[in-house]
Amino acid sequence: MPPPAPSKSNREAAMLKVYLDPCTVNCRKVLAGLDLMGAPFERVHVDYFTEGHKKPEFLAINPNGALPAATDGDLALPESNAILQYAADLNGASQHYPKDLKRRADVNRWMLWEAATWFPSCYVYLVEYVVKPLLAAQPDESIIEKEAPNWHRLAGILDARLATSAWLSGDGVTIADIAVAAPMHLHALQRLPLGEHPNLKRWMTEGIEQLPSWQRTQDAVMNALGPKQ
Repeated sequence: MPPPAPSKSNREAAMLKVYLDPCTVNCRKVLAGLDLMGAPFERVHVDYFTEGHKKPEFLAINPNGALPAATDGDLALPESNAILQYAADLNGASQHYPKDLKRRADVNRWMLWEAATWFPSCYVYLVEYVVKPLLAAQPDESIIEKEAPNWHRLAGILDARLATSAWLSGDGVTIADIAVAAPMHLHALQRLPLGEHPNLKRWMTEGIEQLPSWQRTQDAVMNALGPKQ
């Protein structure tokens, strides 16, 4: 006979524990996604700016030395998208991570695309226009000019998808939307040229940024990365 399902008390005892600093792209993604799903978790702060993610105690959880990471009992789970997928299944959040195989595959493909392709392109703008000014350095416009054609190509893929759908995977918001929005979460400061991609701009400003779960992650990001007076 199969073993009995974990009791509620056992599940509570093994609540997902998430190690993060809320100002980073992928940590914000996880925070907003968990909030969207109403998934309970224990939050453990790891200071990105003092390189807490490079210390031995964190490397024992994620040898990659990258935030965020999560644990659930004896499971150690790096990778922000994997954390959201696991948390969705753990909490039965099928509204935001469908069980239907075709719909789930559609969500997964956007999340894989985000990590492999979209994040690296948006990150160029983040480094040049947000991180460098924080370090009192000047953006290198030649780097932006080199990346711009690729960014516009990728943004065009999103714009075409969002021309026919309110959200990336249908009429309801999923964890794919949170994942793809995260790399452009400071789009104004990043100077991302959203005006050339109206459907993408509508999705970000009228959709993502109106989600309470997204709004609740905003202050921590701006406090850490916003312009200093």
